[in-house]
Amino acid sequence: MQVSVESSSGLERRLKVAVEEERIANAVESRLKDMSRTVKLKGFRAGKVPLKVVAKHYGQQVRQEIVGDILQSSFYDAVIQEKLRPAGTPAFDNLTTEPGKGLEYTATFEVYPEVAIADFNKEKIEKPVCNIGDNDVEAMIENIRKQNIAWEVVDRAAENDDQVDVDFKGTIDGDVFEGGEGKGMKVVLGQGRMIDGFEAGLLGAKAGDDLTLELTFPENYQVENLAGKPVSFAIHVNQVAAPKLPEVDAEFATKLGVADGNLDTMREDISANMQRELENKIKSRLKEGIMDKLLAIHAVEVPAALIDNESKSLMNQMMQNLTSQGMAQKDLKLDPAMFRGEAERRVKLGLIMGEIIRQHELTAEPEMVRAMVEKIAAPYEHPEEVVKWYYSDKNHLTEIESLVLEEQIVDWVMEQAEVEEKSYSFNELMNPDAAA
Repeated sequence: MQVSVESSSGLERRLKVAVEEERIANAVESRLKDMSRTVKLKGFRAGKVPLKVVAKHYGQQVRQEIVGDILQSSFYDAVIQEKLRPAGTPAFDNLTTEPGKGLEYTATFEVYPEVAIADFNKEKIEKPVCNIGDNDVEAMIENIRKQNIAWEVVDRAAENDDQVDVDFKGTIDGDVFEGGEGKGMKVVLGQGRMIDGFEAGLLGAKAGDDLTLELTFPENYQVENLAGKPVSFAIHVNQVAAPKLPEVDAEFATKLGVADGNLDTMREDISANMQRELENKIKSRLKEGIMDKLLAIHAVEVPAALIDNESKSLMNQMMQNLTSQGMAQKDLKLDPAMFRGEAERRVKLGLIMGEIIRQHELTAEPEMVRAMVEKIAAPYEHPEEVVKWYYSDKNHLTEIESLVLEEQIVDWVMEQAEVEEKSYSFNELMNPDAAA
């Protein structure tokens, strides 16, 4: 077998392979001999058909099969011989398969890039630090109170934070638009969930009032045929209700899972949960920062074939998620190009991390995997069932193994780089947008 390699642009390679006719002919003859022992043809007893007759009937078909097999095996042998690592499926052309001329072809494909791991000694990594104080715990209790709010009907004008129950009819140029009519809709004033002017227009309204609001849909409104259009809402106010927060007492603590209703125990449990969430958030921020750093300091040429495959994979995941939420697949107009940016990021990170794993011989040891599974399962009511679920399917464990390897990469980078601690409040870390 003769092999030659040409480098074209970037990661693309052209592999020219020539396989001698003798190899094909011998393989064809061997298969025909095997067939002659069992083949049945009219006029001959089974196993007694002459080889020439078998070749006449099946020779062309067998040659095609043999050529196909040798095409695949010779390509595999050639890339090993030339120490190439193909990325994606090769394209075969210039194919010559005529009897007597052997097999010749050109395979065009991309190869995995060589990844040179950067020196982290001069790199700085920010590590968030945070201490949970009593004020943070009290703020969390206040949030929990708001999540368990009750509503009391009041006989007064609506104020901010009140819940107003309304019937409405929205019209554009006198016609009711699709979805523009409803009864018993509850609107909490001041939350900004309605279009501009809707909530503000209900301030001061009382039960039984009828009012008209002349508003305009935002230019970037999600329903395209309504965006930027003027709309008139005819509104009837059914009732106004004021928020009533639950008291922080034994009943409140019991609802949060403290059997004896002890408030000190409740605060300890809340603090422990906050600490667990905080640790996860810090680990997530640290990992995210390190992944961004890996991308920033490594110039890696990414095979287009890998990006294409990852784009399709991300699109399929999105389609599965949307269909599981009730959307019809025929209504989904997704294109792999929509996911190309994220796909390129993932593939590039995968190449960099793969090289770090290879160079430093990082492995996901069984005890590490077990510890990770148990940590994930700990917050659940029945953690042993969660552990059992992970160990019931190798695919589940593969995900955990990837997480273990990612943690080792984070630890390795932290050992190499200069780590700068930066203090944050609990709210800044957990709710960065709200804090800003």
